[in-house]
Amino acid sequence: MRVGHLITLGAVLAATAAATAGAATVQHVPLAIQTASLTQSGQDLVWTVRLDHSFSPTAMQRERRSLCLLIERAGNGTVSGQVCIAPPARRQRTPLLRYMHITAAGPGPAHVIPATIARSSTRELTAIFLPTSFGLAYRPLRWQVISTLAPPGCTPSRPDRVGCYILFPARPALARLHTPRLLGCTASGASFVTEGPTNRREIALTFDDGPWPDTGQFLDVLEHYRVPATFFEIGDQIATYGEGGAIERRMLADGDMIGDHTWSHPDVAGDGSFARQQIEMTAAAIRGATGGFTPCLFRAPYGAVSSALIGEARSMGFTTIQWDIDPRDWALPGSDAIYQNVVGNAHPGAIIIQHDGGGNRSETLAALPREIATLISRGYQFVTITDLLGQQLIYR
Repeated sequence: MRVGHLITLGAVLAATAAATAGAATVQHVPLAIQTASLTQSGQDLVWTVRLDHSFSPTAMQRERRSLCLLIERAGNGTVSGQVCIAPPARRQRTPLLRYMHITAAGPGPAHVIPATIARSSTRELTAIFLPTSFGLAYRPLRWQVISTLAPPGCTPSRPDRVGCYILFPARPALARLHTPRLLGCTASGASFVTEGPTNRREIALTFDDGPWPDTGQFLDVLEHYRVPATFFEIGDQIATYGEGGAIERRMLADGDMIGDHTWSHPDVAGDGSFARQQIEMTAAAIRGATGGFTPCLFRAPYGAVSSALIGEARSMGFTTIQWDIDPRDWALPGSDAIYQNVVGNAHPGAIIIQHDGGGNRSETLAALPREIATLISRGYQFVTITDLLGQQLIYR
């Protein structure tokens, strides 16, 4: 083990001892680790650990134990942080994950990170979390699991150690993380949607008729406020205004979603081969512009739908998306009127339609920052349509 690793490992043990100070103690050894793994699944890291015996995060804290994932730099092996299993919050049953940044100067404060935690048995735990939730980049790293027991529960074998510990694997393992590439999404749930679930304060911005010369300015606003949107694109305009696919790739990189709005914006409610061709050609254009993303969201031009069209779109892998807030920005009513319509009708689960293309969209662009700021102040979270509907994203 490298000197730098030993220094930061000492910081880990000191932090563990401080975090469990005052707890009841038992004379024992650290919990033995049977197996452990760290893998990448799309955007997520999946950490699975299995011990020789049953364990409870609450009991571990009481006994001054810890079970943590050490995040180590691939280049020099020094520990940059640790993700630890923690007891559930009050009146909850699911354990938590706490992250602590570690430097040569010592550990920083621990904070809870969002995670999905499952237990297939009392000896095993799987935690799924985003590395970006604590600033970790998608690049190769090394890792180990450390099981500790702080004094006086055990006597360290060396005087320079704060407690006892077990590392698994014995030497740091390499995890080759890569930047996830979004390849598509899966249509699920209802075939035709006008709004999302109303039990969460989530709201979806959608923009039609792009790409357009103004689309980049819409992205500037969304990036400034760090909110996502869903863009329903006209296939025939992608080659002209998509800047060689740069606009579409920027959307996906920002966390936005792209939907299919037909090739040339005709009324396709009559269904049939014409509608299918319009949808297929646009999906192919989006796939080409993005380098492989296949959309699963479809919006009919003019909102003109039929049961036949909805069924046809679903057979092609699309959910047909309508809306329930329409400020009629295409009619150029003025930025104040657009703003008042959007914020006045906002509600949990709302789908807002506006336009980034198809004409002069300066009024929509002027209203957008105020819409976002007001709705955020009211406690709304902006999400894409796929997130609003809980649809699965496909990554490679």
